[in-house]
Amino acid sequence: MSGRDLFCQPRRLRRGAALTLVFASVLVAGAATGSLPGPERKPAPDTARSAAPAGHHEDVARAAQEAMADGKSPMEAAERAVSRSGDRWAAIYSEGEYEEFEETLDGQYTGVGLWARRERDGRVEVTKVKSGSPAAEAGIRAGDRLRSVDGHRVEGRPVTEVVALLRGDATDADAGTTVRLGLERGTRAWTETLRRARLTTDSVTVRTLPGGVTVIKVAAFTKGTGKQVRTAVRRAPAAAGVVLDLRGNSGGLVTEAVTAASAFLDGGLVATYDVDGAQRALHAEPGGDTGRPLVTLVDGGTMSAAELLTGALQDRGRAVVVGSRTFGKGSVQMPSRLPDGSVAELTVGHYRTPSGRGVDGRGITPDLEADRDALARAETVLSGLGEAR
Repeated sequence: MSGRDLFCQPRRLRRGAALTLVFASVLVAGAATGSLPGPERKPAPDTARSAAPAGHHEDVARAAQEAMADGKSPMEAAERAVSRSGDRWAAIYSEGEYEEFEETLDGQYTGVGLWARRERDGRVEVTKVKSGSPAAEAGIRAGDRLRSVDGHRVEGRPVTEVVALLRGDATDADAGTTVRLGLERGTRAWTETLRRARLTTDSVTVRTLPGGVTVIKVAAFTKGTGKQVRTAVRRAPAAAGVVLDLRGNSGGLVTEAVTAASAFLDGGLVATYDVDGAQRALHAEPGGDTGRPLVTLVDGGTMSAAELLTGALQDRGRAVVVGSRTFGKGSVQMPSRLPDGSVAELTVGHYRTPSGRGVDGRGITPDLEADRDALARAETVLSGLGEAR
C-alpha cells in the first residue's frame, strides 16, 4: 500500500480474506465490486461464470441462522463460513458499516477532507485537501506530514489503519465529533483538533491542457459519475481530443461505468456476465460521441468497473489505451442480509469484455505501455489520431 493515495474509507472489518469495494483516491484497501445494489433492493450484478463454490450463499446464510438459533453471533459465523469458502473478495459488514458504505457509494462521507499517502520511509504525507473542508479551514495543506491521529503515531502503519483512525470507531465517527491530528511542516510541529463533517466526494474532475485536450479524471464510479462524464464530454471543445484518466480507479457501481461508456459509444455491447446460469449483457445507450479522438489512461490501480469500461472502449476500437497493465479484478459481489441485520457480500461470478475476454487475474494490457510520462504519451497519441481523421 506504500505510496498509494487514501481517503475516507468507511469503517468496516476486513475479516479473513475479505477485501471489498474500494475506491482509489476515495477509499483504500482492496478492490471494487462491479454493481452493488443494497440488500433490500433487487440485485443487479455484472458477472460471467460463477466464481464462488456451489451453494456459497446458502452456506453462509445457514451458518448465520444456526448461530442465531444457538444464541451466538450470526456475523462471526458468517465470517468463518466465508473464510472456509475461499471467496477472496467476500466481506461481512455490520448493519451500520453497510449503511456507511452505501452512503459512500452515493458520494457522501463523514470525515475531515484530506487525502494522504504513506511514503517509502513510512511517513504519512498529506497529498490533497478538499476545499471548504475542516482540514482546509484549519490551514492544513498538501505536503504537510501527518504524525499522529488522536495520540496514535501513524508512521509505518498501513494506510488502511491510518484511515480507520481518521474515521474513528462506532462511537465517535459522526459529523461534529472531533479528531486530534499531529502535524509537521518543515521544522514546525503542531496539533490540530478538527470536527468531522458531512462531505461529498469529487469523483470526476475536468481540466483542459494548453493544447486544448480535455482530461476527464474519474476517481471512482459513485452515484452520478456516469452523468458527469457525459456532461464533461459534451462541454469539451468541438473536435478536441479527450483523455479519460482511470488510473487508480478501483471501481464502484457498474451502472455508472456503463453510463460513462455511453458518452463515447453509440449503443452496443459493453460487457457480458452470467448469474446462476443466466447469460446477461450490459449495453451502452445510443447517442454517444463516437468521432472525438479518445485515449484511456490506466495503471495497476485500475480495477473492476474501471476495467470493464476500459475493456469495452478497447475492444470496440473506440479508444487507445495507454499506461500499464490493470489490476485484474473482474469478479462481482452481491449483498444479502443476515438474520442480525449484518450484510454478507459474496462473489457471484465474473464479467467479460465485448470480445469475450476475461479480466479476473489477467487485467487489461494497454495498447501503448507508458509509466510516468503516460499523460504526455496520451497527448502524442491524440495528436496522431487527430491528424488521421
